[in-house]
Formats: sequence, structure tokens, C-alpha cells
Amino acid sequence: MIFSYFSNQKQILMTKINKILIANRGEIAVRVIRSAKELGIKTVAVYSEADRNSPHVKYADEAVLLGPAASADSYLLGDKIIDFCKKLNVDAIHPGYGFLSENADFAQKISNAGIIFIGPEPEAIRLMGDKLKAKETVKEYNIPMIPGTANAITNIEEAKVIAKKIGYPILIKAAAGGGGKGMRSVFNPDNFEEQMKLAVNEATSAFGNGSVFIEKFFTSPRHIEIQIMADNFGNTVYMFERECSIQRRHQKVIEEAPSAILTPALREKMGKTAVNVAKSCNYSGAGTVEFLYNDGNFYFLEMNTRLQVEHPVTELITGIDLVKEQIRVAEGKELSFSQEDLKINGHAIELRVYAEDPKNNFMPDIGKLETYQKPEGIGVRVDDGFEEGMTIPIYYDPMISKLCTYGRTREEAMQRMIRAIDDFKIIGIQTTLPFGKYVMQHEVFKSGNYSTAFVNDYFSPEKLSVSEASDEEIIAAIFAVKITDENKHKVITQTSNIKSNWKLKRT
Repeated sequence: MIFSYFSNQKQILMTKINKILIANRGEIAVRVIRSAKELGIKTVAVYSEADRNSPHVKYADEAVLLGPAASADSYLLGDKIIDFCKKLNVDAIHPGYGFLSENADFAQKISNAGIIFIGPEPEAIRLMGDKLKAKETVKEYNIPMIPGTANAITNIEEAKVIAKKIGYPILIKAAAGGGGKGMRSVFNPDNFEEQMKLAVNEATSAFGNGSVFIEKFFTSPRHIEIQIMADNFGNTVYMFERECSIQRRHQKVIEEAPSAILTPALREKMGKTAVNVAKSCNYSGAGTVEFLYNDGNFYFLEMNTRLQVEHPVTELITGIDLVKEQIRVAEGKELSFSQEDLKINGHAIELRVYAEDPKNNFMPDIGKLETYQKPEGIGVRVDDGFEEGMTIPIYYDPMISKLCTYGRTREEAMQRMIRAIDDFKIIGIQTTLPFGKYVMQHEVFKSGNYSTAFVNDYFSPEKLSVSEASDEEIIAAIFAVKITDENKHKVITQTSNIKSNWKLKRT
């Protein structure tokens, strides 16, 4: 039964969701299905031909084929997804993240079709999806902003003057989109015009919108984001922060919650600022407000109008299932908790296990998961969408899984992550697991005093190679202990160049 009434000038529909279609794939699809099952809600998976045998397809109650492997022919077919919802009597669509999750037109079409979109109103998505519109929207709440232009650049000569006034280095950014695309740093005026053209071309290719703007570029800031949750009754809370400063190519690899540097007072100030950002666009559901933190000051970066990849670390320190809360809000219910109910319990870290080679500039790797054995034990969580024997497709994001660890302290969470990385057995492709272990053992990360410049400042492929060479020396030493003295030199000479099966398969 559907009940309709008005709250804060919004028409609120109270309805019970009985069936959800997850308009996504892989680990986030599995993640949503799990929460839906616990709520007694039926689920429908969608899949491309490349994902026909994926876990999310088998895990859902129903599954429908969208089309060929390419996203444009499958997961981006919004009209086809809506048609399936009508045929299968689906009540709501959960978009996950990526693909159509921040597509305002898709959200509007869902609403027009009489289906519930598990996310914010289309207008909020539209406002926050354009970084320049977002800046304009939050202005009345006195949100701290990074020095830069308020409008898209239309004249390169004028832009050069503005860049000089802001002061180099500066950052050229795409107005639409994210994920590091359409983003170029410029350290001196001589490179400005070239980098501007590259940014515009990349933004046009990635988002169909070549609009770019300029911001001051902080060379070593912290990237800190605040998780917010809002209902349609005016209740908006912040669920503390996530530190996301370990990045490559402006994209996150390791996240932790809480941040090692925020004081309770600063945490509250940033949290209340994030709430105001949400209120500025009449937001409902789960969202994330991202900030740069530099020299004691924080600046609004952007708002992501969806569930974040790194949401598990927030769930681990708060004990709240964010997907279930999304569904509650979509059903027209109030939040099940208040700001006063929220407390930080312990510490959580997430490593994105990408099919990438950290020894080759994190280039994507493809191949078959010949061995895929996940770590287990207290305080270990693995969100994934693959099984042993599957092939990593080239068509989508190269993330295999999200490895999360939880501890009573940051130290315990880090040590647990090292153990979990060692226990995670992946043969057949290169991954970011060795990089994750390197970070966990690095003194700068352990101190908590790190920034987005960590990879540039402290990491090089040779450091992983040295670590692997040390492992080989240990193996050789073990062989040496087992042989007789008279044969010792001979055997060591013969085995010193032998690599383990793991390394042979990964070359």
C-alpha cells in the first residue's frame, strides 16, 4: 500500500519495496543483494555477456541479459533497464556506483515510470554533478572553497591571467565528471595552454562535456570525505570521515576511517559543513562530501550523490548498514538513528584490490584468476564479485575486490591488513596487494602524517622488486638449511634463480 503526504514541501510516498533491480555489476551488486535479502526483498540482477557467469548473477533471485560486453551496449542502457523493471514488477532500482548512478536523466526517467530510485532527487544529482553548479549552490552556506574560477573557461588568454593571479601551481579540472579524468596540474605558465587542451579533450571524451575550470593546486593536501545520510523529513546526519589520501592518478587506492589527524572539534566542524552542503540541494539518501585539507584549513571539493566505493569502512566503525538505510529512506521512512546515536568504534582500513601492476605504473592487467583464495578471520571483510577460474574483463573498472580490516585501534587494523594481504592468494594476474602491504609497513603511513603525494614521494616500482628479491633469498636460505654441508654450495647455486610458482605465473 502506498501512502502520500507532504513534508518540507516534498511529496513523500510511503511504500514497501518488495523487489529491487540492481543496475550494476560485480562486488557492489553482490553487496546490495546481501542487504536486500536480509530485509526480505527480492532482487533482480542485470548482466552483460561478459558477466554471464558472475557471482551477482547467480546470487540474485532473477537475472536478465542486457547485451554485449561493452558498457554502452549493456550497463548504460537505461531505457532497457527500466523496461525490464516493468516486465518483472520491480518496485525500485539501486544504481550502485559508476555507470548510471549519477545520471540525473536516468533517475528522472525511473521516477516518471513510477519506479523508486534508491538515491537522491534528480535535481540534486544534476546540481552536484556539475562542479561549477555545485559551488554556486553551496555558496549561501559559506562553505570554504578552494581559490579558483567560478565559471567555465572560455578564453585561454584570460585564463592565463587568472592562473597567474591564483598563483602556480594550478589545477585544470573538468566541470562534469570525476575519477581523475579531465584533470591536469600545471606548474608554470609555459605549459598552461598545452595542458588546457589536453584537459578539454579528455573531459569531452569521458563526459561529453569539455567545460573546464581552474583551481589552486595544493601539492601535498589530505583528501578527507564526510559520509552523510538524509531522509525526507529534514533529518541529515554526518557519519564521520574517511581518509582517502593514498591515490594514484588522482584515484583512491587505500581509505581509512577515522582519519589519523582530525581532532573532535575539527571533525564536528567538517561534519556540520557537509550537512550544510547536503541541505543546500535538498538532499536525501546516502552521499559523500569531499574536502581537501591543507595547512589546518579544509576546502569543499565536490559531492558524490551515491554510495561510495569505500563505504564499508564507515559501516565498520559505526555498525550501520548504509544500503539498508538507503532503502529505508527510499521507502519514505525516517532515518533509524540520530546524530547523537552515532559513535566512532575502533578503526577500519580498505585496500582496493585492483587488477593492476604497481611495478608498471599501475597499468591494468587482464587474465584468468587461476587461484583466488580470500583471507578470513576476525576483523576481515572482503567485498568482491569474482570467483576462482573467472577472467578479468577488459571492459570495466579493474577492481577485483575491496579488502577491509577492522581493529580496536589503528595499529591493530594495520597489522590485520598486513596479515590479510599475506593470506590473500591471487595467481594469474598482477594486483595492488603488494603495494598495499608496502603502504601498511611504511613509516610515513604508520605515523598518520601522509598526503595525496605519498605515491610520488615514497613509492617506486623498484621497492616492490627489492621486497620480492628478499623473499627469494629467504627461500634459498630454507633450502640451504635442509641440505648437507658438502652439497650446500652446489644446491644454493642451482636454486638461487628459482622463482616460486606464484611469481612464474605472474610474469
